Amino acid sequence: MRAVYEIRPPSWGETLAILQSVSLPDGPERVRARVVGVDGVHVTVEFPALDGETSAEQLLAACVAGEWADRGDVESCRLVEVEWPERLPGPAFPASSGVSIGAIVKPALGLTPGEAAAVAAELAAGGAVLVKDDELQRSSPERVRGINAAIPEHVLYAANVTGGDADAIVEAGARALMVNAFLAGLGSIARLRAYGLPIFVHRVGSAFLRRGGPVSVSARVLAELTRLLGADYVQVGSFSARTFDTDDEVREQIEAARPATAVIGGGVGAENAREQLERAGTRDGVMLLLGSAAYAHPDGLRAGVAAAVSAVEG
Repeated sequence: MRAVYEIRPPSWGETLAILQSVSLPDGPERVRARVVGVDGVHVTVEFPALDGETSAEQLLAACVAGEWADRGDVESCRLVEVEWPERLPGPAFPASSGVSIGAIVKPALGLTPGEAAAVAAELAAGGAVLVKDDELQRSSPERVRGINAAIPEHVLYAANVTGGDADAIVEAGARALMVNAFLAGLGSIARLRAYGLPIFVHRVGSAFLRRGGPVSVSARVLAELTRLLGADYVQVGSFSARTFDTDDEVREQIEAARPATAVIGGGVGAENAREQLERAGTRDGVMLLLGSAAYAHPDGLRAGVAAAVSAVEG
């Protein structure tokens, strides 16, 4: 396994290699990380101890979010690229071809199971093929049963199990699961795979890794790791002022998410749905996720979703 860091000064790469493996300069050579290339500020480090590793926690500790981020003796360090170990599981439910529309049940908090079911029914009637709870709303078995009863069987409802009882959610008939994996721990993705249901991984919390100033991790690395750990739906930001991603960062996340579904969300609605796809440069294996914009449609929620579907198909 190899990783590329932007390091200032690049000579600090030797310190990073020791920190992220044996900790002591005279540690065992067979597991000691080593610098294998320097190109300007780009330093490539090889991690022999991580070859074949499949634990999210171990990959994070040794490569992505390790002690290198705590150090005060380096000017800046950014993880920009990783050659991941083999045998990471990847998505169990690869993306369908073409473009799909998903939508979020809102208001984020405060709806009873019956009220949430009524909102989900409108989203599905407008053409959403996936409805999901907001990252703020932990789902309940009652909510799962209510929403499932209100939407067609072909529509997935992704219940938010972050910090909750996933067993109870699955027993209630969940068709998909959502997790705030950067808050719950990326290892939560692997644990949810055992249920055999599609997994929607929300990216809330990942911005602290990406926007960390002198210490950060690239968008591509986090999207790749999310997908490789088993996410079937990977959020990638949007081509909107609502998210901080640059256009290039969104596009590289879309590529990194394949063959999972790349979910474009954040300020997406009927008025800019076609533009989102044009700027993405692809119409294959992507989902446009509608939030507040759909609720602002003058003809109501169902019309707001239908208008986005029409914009994509037109």
